[in-house]
Amino acid sequence: MPSLKALRIRINSVKSTQKITSAMKMVAASKLRRAQSQVEAARPYAERMERMLAALAASAAQNPGAPRMLVGTGHDQVHLLVPITADRGLAGAFNANVGRATRTRIEELEARGKTVKLMPIGRKGRDYLRREYASRIVDDVSFAGKRRIEFADAAAVAERIATMFHDGEFDVCTLIYNRFISVISQRTTEQQLIPTPLPQTAGSTASESPRLYEFEPEEETLLAALLPQNLATQLYRALLESAAGEQGARMTAMDNATRNAGEMIDRLTLLYNRTRQANITKELIEIISGAEAL
Repeated sequence: MPSLKALRIRINSVKSTQKITSAMKMVAASKLRRAQSQVEAARPYAERMERMLAALAASAAQNPGAPRMLVGTGHDQVHLLVPITADRGLAGAFNANVGRATRTRIEELEARGKTVKLMPIGRKGRDYLRREYASRIVDDVSFAGKRRIEFADAAAVAERIATMFHDGEFDVCTLIYNRFISVISQRTTEQQLIPTPLPQTAGSTASESPRLYEFEPEEETLLAALLPQNLATQLYRALLESAAGEQGARMTAMDNATRNAGEMIDRLTLLYNRTRQANITKELIEIISGAEAL
């Protein structure tokens, strides 16, 4: 049985941990409100642009002069996976879910004889994948120390991806990230960025069917500006989704940790009181036994 001093030290230690987890929960809740509002503001524009480019890709699929970023290289041998995780932990299974989804995707692609390259965004994802797939990591990005992710940050990463594509380093680029659903729910999502995925015809309504577009100015001029813009927009939306999901997961994890710390304090306090009572009883028995011996 532990001593009273050891129990007091452990109780104080758990109380200190509880204060930290409670403070982290409040900080995450504060950041979550701002991150959630950013996601909700970015989603409509990103989703509408994604649908428009999917319709463009469908109409230009048979055009030999269509931009490669829109219709692809004609091959799918080399895949670039871009998993998005957080730079910090203490967020439950938030980072591990993306890591497991990326590992599953790598195994699927390599089983089909494809070449896989990785460009993790976030230190946790980089460290997770480096253990098994260090040779496949061609670049990594970290936003550690930034209080808020700006569109310029996403545009810089998108430019690096576009440069790799134009240099012929990969054929298909796919994002893997946690999509924010609610405070307690994030869904691991895969989104193909390059080439632009064709629209799903099954179950589509007439308003969602591919349309013909008239270009002003010329098609080449417009797409040359629109395609990099879309790449940056989709990447920025994914970064915002991941940031909001991270804060929601951290708030939930810290709430559970605070509750568990409270339960542990109650159990340790009960054990402390029982041990203290046992010691008092033992001392009384020794005193009474000594008095009777006299």
